[in-house]
Amino acid sequence: MYRIAVFVSGSGSNLQSILDAVDKGELKVVVTSVISDNPKAEALKRAEAKNIPTFIIEKGKDRNAFGDKALELIGDNLDLIVLAGFLSILSGNILKVYKNKIINIHPSLIPKYCGKGMYGIRVHEAVLKGKEEVSGCTVHVVNEVIDGGDIILQKTVQVKHSDTPESLQKRVLIEEHKALVQVIAMLAQEDINEN
Repeated sequence: MYRIAVFVSGSGSNLQSILDAVDKGELKVVVTSVISDNPKAEALKRAEAKNIPTFIIEKGKDRNAFGDKALELIGDNLDLIVLAGFLSILSGNILKVYKNKIINIHPSLIPKYCGKGMYGIRVHEAVLKGKEEVSGCTVHVVNEVIDGGDIILQKTVQVKHSDTPESLQKRVLIEEHKALVQVIAMLAQEDINEN
């Protein structure tokens, strides 16, 4: 079975979309653990409700510390790490051990509105300020460059004249849920076909 760990920071709606897809049989994966940089993340409760082991790693001064501690917890034999609403920048040996096996969901159409400081509601504020007609989300491979890895999938939403950052965020989030599940399913299927 295709084994994944999910890294989270907030409410966990992207995690929930994964768990729901597993329950419905749409995803043939096992979520082995959920790791958070935020002890108050609602996502931890969602994981605990499914009896998935959870771990909290506090952000420290050493940028590599989180990734190194996470690597100690999950080991080196998972099929995929999914950053699902994970707001820390991942660095350290975990990027080498899991090269091309870490994906992230970003709430814009990369290469627009991404990189350092571009996360959460800030992205949608920037999209509206830029008077974009289309926005969306991107699932991409994680590497040493913030939001710089290869793009796997993008989904778009129309930007409405009446949009606020919050209303745009809600519509993009719906597409995030679909995109993340679609990419994980695709990667798990490719893994089956290779073996």
